[in-house]
Amino acid sequence: MPRKTITTAVQDTGQRTVQKTEQRTEPDSARIFDLESRLDKNHHQSLRLWLRMLSCTVLVEDRIRSRLRGEFGITLPRFDLMAQLERHPEGLRMGELSKRMMVTGGNITGITDQLEQEKLVVRVPDPNDRRAYSVKLTPAGRRAFSRMAAVHESWIEEMLGGLTAGEKAALIELLSKIKHHLNGPEAGDKDNQE
Repeated sequence: MPRKTITTAVQDTGQRTVQKTEQRTEPDSARIFDLESRLDKNHHQSLRLWLRMLSCTVLVEDRIRSRLRGEFGITLPRFDLMAQLERHPEGLRMGELSKRMMVTGGNITGITDQLEQEKLVVRVPDPNDRRAYSVKLTPAGRRAFSRMAAVHESWIEEMLGGLTAGEKAALIELLSKIKHHLNGPEAGDKDNQE
């Protein structure tokens, strides 16, 4: 464990100030352990950058998960599914939801079942394929999502509040550059291009 040097000023009985230095062991709970904690300055800069981005993503996602559960009693995947449906009022087929959320069809079915039981979504026959169904938000689902989305946005603003508008714009630009590079000709998957 790392050692921490503490210097304190102490008055002795002769009214002199005495400097006292002690070595204490810092408990693990005082240190931050995340994806970056296993690296040091000697690791490749690209690796450090990737783990920094991943660490920030995990921190934000964990806080959002916790707040959604605490304030609204909903999971992040259920919120995400409702967000996709909010953007597509005409509804989305299960396969399309699965692709957009990057999870298996079985997960989408389970999430949809839960939301349908709560009357937040409804399955409707697909007008283009009678064998398939689309999922849509119900009016109650739209109202619930609208309330959650406003609060969610304020949480994100709060979490990223340490950055100025200019810093956010610069970071968006840099991350867009990375995304563009990742979606280049050798990437093979063009679905995620901007």
